[in-house]
Amino acid sequence: MENYVITISRQFGSLGRSISKKMSENLGISFYDRDIVEATAKRMGLPTSMISDQEEQSNSIFYRRQYPLGIGLVSMQQEIFSVQENIIRDLTAKESCIIVGRCGNSILRDHKNSLNVYIYAPYKKRLANCIDTLHMDKKTAYKYIKTVDRARENYRRRFGGQSESLLEEYDLLIDSSKYGVDGTAQILCNIVKENEIRDKI
Repeated sequence: MENYVITISRQFGSLGRSISKKMSENLGISFYDRDIVEATAKRMGLPTSMISDQEEQSNSIFYRRQYPLGIGLVSMQQEIFSVQENIIRDLTAKESCIIVGRCGNSILRDHKNSLNVYIYAPYKKRLANCIDTLHMDKKTAYKYIKTVDRARENYRRRFGGQSESLLEEYDLLIDSSKYGVDGTAQILCNIVKENEIRDKI
């Protein structure tokens, strides 16, 4: 199979990152998430801490997920996004890989061999995942489901293109609560292995 790319967008608490990691292991390809931040810092000639400060303004891992590009100046956010866009294009040009978040589906809209996936789950299941898997207390879980989802949607609308509907942006939407991390990863891997990425084009 030629080089291919899988982009994963997800609701907070749907365990999309864990699913991406499992897919990476099953397919024997890289997956990129926070690695892109480190590459951005290197390319911009700045310490990773400075990029992180712009992204987060906090040391909390959950805050990172809430504000993928931070809460700094609009010009800085745009510059960071532009650098990350170039990094994502460079990564997918040289190898098959999984890109988590960061409007990968929009950036790679014209990629010849791609599968763009949106992972979601019912609210109650996401709340349980936050508490049981991400080890958040209930109050924090409520807060982050609300704020992270809103932040990701705003991010999608700002940097991700024109579509108002998820159905127009993704090739596949899947409820991770139906199959769990391993089952969801296996379903998606089977699609890749059966060459359906190429067949859809």
